[in-house]
Amino acid sequence: MSNVASEFAQNAQEQTLNSLKQSQQAIVEAVRAWAQAVEKSVPETPSVPFASELPTPQQLVHSSFEFAEQLLKAQRDFAENLVAAAGPVLDKSQPKES
Repeated sequence: MSNVASEFAQNAQEQTLNSLKQSQQAIVEAVRAWAQAVEKSVPETPSVPFASELPTPQQLVHSSFEFAEQLLKAQRDFAENLVAAAGPVLDKSQPKES
């Protein structure tokens, strides 16, 4: 990929990530404000047998993203190995620089 194309792609990725982070932060702030507003009107959850053995929401998020990270790494390794395996053919199909 040329430097211009690489820079364009990099800038587009950075802008996308920044927009995503800003949107996420706005949503977090809205949920925080909502939770503070309704906190007193939500009754306590009654005791449930085995409730202490259930994962917390934080644990669920953590384990889900741990799995997603492992899955993404496996997919990346696969894609890189696939490109390496096809290397002899791909190298011949690339335009030569003058």
